[in-house]
Amino acid sequence: MKSNYFALIDTFADEYFSGNPAGVCILDQTIDTSVMQKIAMEVNQAETAFLVPLHDRWSLRWFTPVCEVDLCGHATMAAAVALWRYLGERVGELLRFETRSGELTARTIHSSEQAPGNWTELNFPREDVVPATPPTGLLESLGLQLSPKGIYKNRLDYLVEIGSMDELVALAPDMRKLAQFDTRGVIVTVAEKMVSPSGEMTSDFVSRFFAPRCGVDEDPATGSAHCALLPFWEERLGRNRLVGYQASKRGGWLDCQRQGQRVLLRGRSYCAVEGTLHFSG
Repeated sequence: MKSNYFALIDTFADEYFSGNPAGVCILDQTIDTSVMQKIAMEVNQAETAFLVPLHDRWSLRWFTPVCEVDLCGHATMAAAVALWRYLGERVGELLRFETRSGELTARTIHSSEQAPGNWTELNFPREDVVPATPPTGLLESLGLQLSPKGIYKNRLDYLVEIGSMDELVALAPDMRKLAQFDTRGVIVTVAEKMVSPSGEMTSDFVSRFFAPRCGVDEDPATGSAHCALLPFWEERLGRNRLVGYQASKRGGWLDCQRQGQRVLLRGRSYCAVEGTLHFSG
């Protein structure tokens, strides 16, 4: 295994330089949490994943530039791609990760040396939402012009359903005010058909995700948010496999399927940068 390997990988992407970029650091041994946080600040992506080998799996932790988080889909996908492509793990072999949200797994579902990108499937916990009353000022800080269709919450985030794609695109939250609320982030979503640039996917719903409290004003493509969005829209659309489009500037495409109390998240990834991580401490 290469020593202190680093990669920057775009995940849930439909083409190069889209989707959600994540840093991946593969370490020989555990390092101090404060050093991981400093590295994540230096990498300055929405999340940086840190991997340390265990007996038959990998320890996996995720850091934003300002804090450690409990669950992250795109950085897990990036971690899997880095392990398969650059460290000799057999493509297609199931990878197991020990995390703050329990055991997570990843596998390649199809790829080709001739076709760019790697298709990966993650197995994540469902994060169902329930109706909720938001704290005073939350909706105003989002910049909503119309009353939402519904407001919900799970252990991680608030979820706000609105009525139109135009309103979703026009959202311009006050990030300073939004960061004051005690929640990881806010998902805003609407049922809408969108076609990916490649023409390979058509969305069933669209979302945006804001997490300024965690140092991420708007996340480009959020796997963990779709652990809530999939069961939410399954109940309304009547299908357990749906495609979500995240309408950030970079755009993100997620093929989601419920499997009991789990959610399968599928997406394509592209490697942008690889090299060696240099640090002391």
